[in-house]
Amino acid sequence: MSKRESIARYGLIINKLRRGPASYDEIDFFLQNQGDIDGYNYSISQRTFQRDIRDIEHIHKIEIKFDYANRVYYIANEEDDQLGQRMLEAFDTFNALNTAERISQHIHFENRRPQGTENFNGLLHAIRNNLVIKFTYYKFWNEKVSERTIEPYALKEFRNRWYVVGKDLKDRCIKSFGLDRLSNLDITKKKFKPSGFNVKEYFRHCFGIIAPNADAPSEVILSFTTYQGRYIKSMPLHESQQILIDNEEELRIKLKVFITEDFIMEILSHGERVRVLEPQSLADQIRSIHEEAVEGYG
Repeated sequence: MSKRESIARYGLIINKLRRGPASYDEIDFFLQNQGDIDGYNYSISQRTFQRDIRDIEHIHKIEIKFDYANRVYYIANEEDDQLGQRMLEAFDTFNALNTAERISQHIHFENRRPQGTENFNGLLHAIRNNLVIKFTYYKFWNEKVSERTIEPYALKEFRNRWYVVGKDLKDRCIKSFGLDRLSNLDITKKKFKPSGFNVKEYFRHCFGIIAPNADAPSEVILSFTTYQGRYIKSMPLHESQQILIDNEEELRIKLKVFITEDFIMEILSHGERVRVLEPQSLADQIRSIHEEAVEGYG
């Protein structure tokens, strides 16, 4: 049995048990049916299933137990493991595309440039081992190419782009660099002292990838149309999002964020479907941008 089949089977077992407890026969029947769809043989013995349970706990941090009274298996404990979930999602996509290789006319890919993920392993190695890195970097806004030397601390994702976050040794400031604009990566042998940098805490009140630009985050109150509010509820703008009003007239939310350029761009992307209620300085800034846009149309 191939490793690909084993990894796919782990995901199927997890998805089946997330829907509710199931007996071994029910799980095996589900695996057989899914195998017919994917073109793989997912059917397994009781012994292999027990091994899968151990592997799932080790890899995905999901504990599966057996209920002797009802003769069913169930998920007893599941950690909030984003890495494990991403692995499942990535393999689901890979598996689906691999199965559908002869029906490419039914799949429409987004036209985008490569994300620079070929440097993932090298960057993670440098981060884990506190190794200084050098690379060539291209900026969108001034089209200049520069040579950078940084102490890499973490990798961060934002809107389907990946960034390496670290201290730029030129000015000793924490910066983020898009992997899709990074080339000629050189992992040096020069080590730096562990910084204790916490990427989650650093970006806790940031909307995107731009670093904090004030001493403290601002309290922002936004009012969305009811229709747009449905999207905002299903995919919150930020982890601090709180719903203040939710009725037939509006969805009003409160956020605690730094007002950075990427946050302003996010507000503008919602057009007339959002109004800034607080702070007044942000409302004035958004209004000014809209007025300039209107003037641009004559």
